[in-house]
Amino acid sequence: MKRSLTDMFVIGFALFSMFFGAGNVIFPPYLGLSCGKQWFLGFACYYLADIGLALAALFAVLRSGSPEHMTRRIGKGPSTLLMSAIILCIGPMLAIPRTAATTYEMSLAPLVSGFSPVLFSFLFFAVILLLCLQESAVVDIVGKVLTPVLLIGLLVLIVKGVLAPIGPVPDRVPVDNVPVTGIEAGYQTMDVLAAVIFGIIILKSARDKGYTDPKAQARVVAGAGLVAGAALLVVYLGLTYLGVTTSRFFNLSVLRTFLVVSIVRNLMGNAGIVLFSIVVALACVTTAVALVSSAASYFSKLSGGRLRYTWLVVAICLFSAAAANLGLDQIVSIAAPILSIVYPPTLVLICLSFFDRRIQSDWVYRMAALGALVFSLLETAASFGLDIPLLSRMPLASLGFGWVVPAAVCGALGALIGRSRSSKT
Repeated sequence: MKRSLTDMFVIGFALFSMFFGAGNVIFPPYLGLSCGKQWFLGFACYYLADIGLALAALFAVLRSGSPEHMTRRIGKGPSTLLMSAIILCIGPMLAIPRTAATTYEMSLAPLVSGFSPVLFSFLFFAVILLLCLQESAVVDIVGKVLTPVLLIGLLVLIVKGVLAPIGPVPDRVPVDNVPVTGIEAGYQTMDVLAAVIFGIIILKSARDKGYTDPKAQARVVAGAGLVAGAALLVVYLGLTYLGVTTSRFFNLSVLRTFLVVSIVRNLMGNAGIVLFSIVVALACVTTAVALVSSAASYFSKLSGGRLRYTWLVVAICLFSAAAANLGLDQIVSIAAPILSIVYPPTLVLICLSFFDRRIQSDWVYRMAALGALVFSLLETAASFGLDIPLLSRMPLASLGFGWVVPAAVCGALGALIGRSRSSKT
């Protein structure tokens, strides 16, 4: 019992370090600033859309055995397309360029003025390239030291901000829809998509510790999930509160990174800025190495080895270096519609995987995912100005989940199709 409890904490903190990258620091403070006096409601929606759904995705992958096994029932082609979209989102399209942009805006810009962002992005990815091509233990060592240092530093910052707030909680709400703002911020972390990949790592870790029985694995991983979820709850709640205390000084036009740097400078002074900059830079490097390596490995395997891992690492680094120059806020803006399209079918498959043994027909998966995808495309088109009155009348549309009912209806239709084909056979 003592051993399993220890393993739960060890794996739990490993899971925490996977979910909590330096980029995650930027979303909760801006969320607090955006939600004003309703900051706790915004935080609750953010936490559920981020860690709540990420843990559900983690358990779905563990239950299925692999990400590909979880998506296989929509068909080989659609499954490959969806997995490729997920890898691209947490890879070179969005998450990897964001690590360089975050490092520049939070680590270099506050300390060195006038340094070229273009030069920095290529230097940053030159380092990433070297670390990915050489199986160095440096990244592992930095990762093991970095996570507790980053966590302790954030806890010190949060405690100081709670005991001596920067300013009062305002009596206004700057945004129109607090729940949707929180949910969209949770989507932006991309932790749900990343959890699809993390599930295999966590399962392997449990097996390496001697848990070969599926029930024992599930118990340890469930405990680890609670540990990671509790640690993230404390950190995210504290950072959201720090953001709301800055409402007297900033409006929603402030850059997310500038807001975080300003909070650190106000609470910990210039020495805190230096330490925070170093820790964030190291966190972004380790995150980028892991993401570049994972993306290159996936596409090399997908091509049957025809695309070599080394070539893919070079291509991903070059593309990410160019994309990083868009700036963090621009990358976040580009990510919003893409994630709004990728998330719904992924969430549908995550939910259905828990009932995998009871659902006989693959048509349920195909039609439900298709319904979610079509309505998410329509919602994204509406966000760009296309007038579709039906969307606003859908249940849960005010929370950004207007695709849920169409997915359920299409899934039921898929069950009928499957039953009809089965009876004909």
